[in-house]
Amino acid sequence: MFKAPRGTFDILPSEQQYWRYIENKAIHLCNIYGYKRIDTPVFEEGGLFTRTIGQGTDIVEKETYTFEDRGKSLMTLRPEGTAPVCRAYIEHGMHTLPQPVKLYYFSSIFRYERPQSGRYREHHQFGYEAIGESDPALDAEVIDMAWQLYSSLGINGLSLQLNSIGCRECRPKYLELLKKYYSGQLSSVCNDCKIRYEKNPLRLLDCKQASCQPISGAAPRNSDYLCADCASHFASLQKYLGILEIPFNINHRLVRGLDYYTRTVFEVQPKEEGAQSTIGGGGRYDGLIGELGGQPTPAVGLATGIERIVLNLKRQNVAVPPVPQPQVFVAFVGEAARLKSKEIVTQLRRAGVSTEQALGNKSLKAQFRHANALGAKFTLLLGDDELRQGIAILRDMSTSEQRPVPQDKLVSEINRL
Repeated sequence: MFKAPRGTFDILPSEQQYWRYIENKAIHLCNIYGYKRIDTPVFEEGGLFTRTIGQGTDIVEKETYTFEDRGKSLMTLRPEGTAPVCRAYIEHGMHTLPQPVKLYYFSSIFRYERPQSGRYREHHQFGYEAIGESDPALDAEVIDMAWQLYSSLGINGLSLQLNSIGCRECRPKYLELLKKYYSGQLSSVCNDCKIRYEKNPLRLLDCKQASCQPISGAAPRNSDYLCADCASHFASLQKYLGILEIPFNINHRLVRGLDYYTRTVFEVQPKEEGAQSTIGGGGRYDGLIGELGGQPTPAVGLATGIERIVLNLKRQNVAVPPVPQPQVFVAFVGEAARLKSKEIVTQLRRAGVSTEQALGNKSLKAQFRHANALGAKFTLLLGDDELRQGIAILRDMSTSEQRPVPQDKLVSEINRL
């Protein structure tokens, strides 16, 4: 028997209420903040991600789904959402639009990871990018939008972790100090950190191994070595967050997992720890569009995992609106009523009324059970007597009250109710 591939899952109808709830809240927020939707291909040229994410990252080295197509080109299933949006920004000349260009997306993301709670090989993200402005007020807006999203969903107990990892001017000096510090610690760190020391030393701070935590905690702090511009940017961001009344913790070990970040990085975390602890995160990536061949363009964005939002909604027992149920179920007795019921069902649906109909040769009792199981608000019953009188019996399924309604008044009466 076939099953969903390991690390993937089916989003069943019983789960859809969570997904639609999140999507509707996110779209509403994007409209308020002036973000427009963009959809990019599910796969891209592989070089887009090796160039932007970084050769020394776990994502590129261990987690991407890369394949050779029939044209002998290397393609990669999208492992993150920002690089494709930046590629589209360049390709379609969006630098000619009023800046910043604000874009949002819902995307499937593919990474070959060890499946566990909150972490899947195919997961889904809601993300947004603000491209074309370096003002720290925009960083604050991106963070505020995330904070408002989680608040509007009813998720409580979150913390904002904040850091600045500098720019290409001041980061090299810090990396020298970091490597010098770690050079005397290499015998005590994990094997992955030994590799990071050579390929991507900033990621040493991001190691989740317990044995490496005390070492990274005592490492030199990036914020102590920021250039004047980066220090000013970070200080301004903190002032804006104060105005927005968003509490935050400066986390000196926060670097994020992608190489393209500069200056601001942040994560939103619930109280629970573990692989699924971060519910969303992002930061500034002022050099990314230039690396892809575009004009040097500052940008900042966020991505949040929908599965992790659902996980936290369930943990906190947040009541979400159910998926709408059928408003009307049409039942019948007899062949002539069967034909008339199809006509009535069609009229109701054309009028925008969500309607289900009885099928097959079920008994009237079975038809009513079906209507109850579907959660229909009303049931219309047609039989030989009703056909002769030109009526249908309208039954309120919550009270069991029923009354006759002329067939030519059914649409107007249902709409009134």
